Amino acid sequence: MAIDIEREQRARLAAFKRLEELEAVYGDVLPAAALRQGFFFEGEWVSLTAQQGIWRPRNPVRLELPISIRTAASDPYGDEMTDAGLSYAYRWRGLTEEQAQRHADNVGLREAMAAEVPLIYFHEVGSHEYQALWPAWIVGDDPAAMRFRVAVGDHDAGELATVLALPESGELRYATRVAKVRLHQRYFAHVVIRAYDTTCAVCRLKNHRELLDAAHIRADASLGRPDVTNGLALCKIHHAAFDANVVGIRPDCVVEVNRRVLDEVDGPMLRHGLQERHGESIFVPRKAMHHPDAALLEERYEQFRAAG
Repeated sequence: MAIDIEREQRARLAAFKRLEELEAVYGDVLPAAALRQGFFFEGEWVSLTAQQGIWRPRNPVRLELPISIRTAASDPYGDEMTDAGLSYAYRWRGLTEEQAQRHADNVGLREAMAAEVPLIYFHEVGSHEYQALWPAWIVGDDPAAMRFRVAVGDHDAGELATVLALPESGELRYATRVAKVRLHQRYFAHVVIRAYDTTCAVCRLKNHRELLDAAHIRADASLGRPDVTNGLALCKIHHAAFDANVVGIRPDCVVEVNRRVLDEVDGPMLRHGLQERHGESIFVPRKAMHHPDAALLEERYEQFRAAG
């Protein structure tokens, strides 16, 4: 039976619209319960994801092509980036090549690739929490490596209806790289701020997520796997002060304030916000495994000292 591509596209528009609504409510990190409730299509609620990594809805609404793929929290970026940043790698389902070649989920992704139909790429960032990259296309199939190549478009580029067409390779390469950066930043921020219990490490401002950033101790230009021990949860003021070497943090987790700033005379913001932090110990996560790496702090502290 021929696949009704127009219907598949309508289902994806409904799913994408629902993702926009969910992100307006929850931000970048979406709870699994909301994804399971899903999107409204043809009079029914259809789940956006399921326990298996490749999800093709069958009940109450049947779709002929998978609508989403999912990567576990232990591997938040998929296997790796391929083709100089053009695509992600995504493993086939099945233990052997012979089994995987026939697996219905893999067959479905090949059909989606042939039809150039987009889907959603979910990345688990913690227990029952996900980030969504969409629209995503299957752009290649590598039997030797038993993996698909997945590229990501830019749903912020315009109206929803414009995201259904597969972009040119140059546009796709750029959009996928941008998606990689955004995913890294969002994942890093989420895990660091959660480890610090939504609390600024310097001033202990608490429970104001909108005022907190995840600061890198060592700049991570390579966008490798994010590590909580290379991060500090800092409010906007102390993040800026840390980046500008107005505030430094010693390897023993004690705050130092630049001597010039300590000698300044100004209003209460300077006194309470910066000067009184000098010599205080920072707030650290409850789990020792999430404490800032002393070697990285020492490296960063030397930069602070060199800045005078």
